[in-house]
Amino acid sequence: MATGKFQEVLPPALGATSEPPPVFDGTTRLYINYLCPFAQRPWITRNYKGLQDTIKLVPIDLMNRPSWYKEKVYPENKVPALEHNNEVRGESLDLVKYINENFEGPHLLPDDPAKVEFAEELIAYSDKFTAAFRDALVSKQDIENQIRDVLDHLEHSLAKFYDGPFFLGQFSMVDILYVPFIERYGPLILDVWKYDIMAGRPKLVSWFEEMNKIEAYTETKYDSKALLELHKKIFGLN
Repeated sequence: MATGKFQEVLPPALGATSEPPPVFDGTTRLYINYLCPFAQRPWITRNYKGLQDTIKLVPIDLMNRPSWYKEKVYPENKVPALEHNNEVRGESLDLVKYINENFEGPHLLPDDPAKVEFAEELIAYSDKFTAAFRDALVSKQDIENQIRDVLDHLEHSLAKFYDGPFFLGQFSMVDILYVPFIERYGPLILDVWKYDIMAGRPKLVSWFEEMNKIEAYTETKYDSKALLELHKKIFGLN
């Protein structure tokens, strides 16, 4: 199983007074934010494929974002974004696929056609999953009922293949798409509503335990208390 080559020293986030990097100088850059779950997806992908020396991390302070980011790098003014071959691409799912297909390192989809087909289903489902959590947290009403179906869907999906604890048996981009949101929303819902999203879902428990053995993922994790307080603030739960 691939892991990061080394314990990476993470650069400080760039804010409004920071100078821009020399954009389009031939360097491949992944623009992220350390707290953003969407940015975490291509970051994990980069790490798992062992591209720490190939793709440079450029963290952006979204609360004090530099004007040059929109003007010089990515007009959408969001993260993540990837600067590669004199082009900038965005959208987390697209970047996971792009990094997987265009850089060396372990491939993040299996060869088995049945697993590839199921991967496509789960990739498509990821938007519904994140939307269900977001809508529940915004409404603050009947949280358990609002997210039960999507969590049960994950539990049942983890029972599809028996050759490993991950969604496709072996670790894949599917796991990368879901783990940032389980990492954030599980502790938040437990703290505020005392509802354990893992309770009664043993396969989800095992999956998350195995995810936390993957260095490429754990290297991207942010302080859990800081994430909890941030999301309380985002959703007005203080």
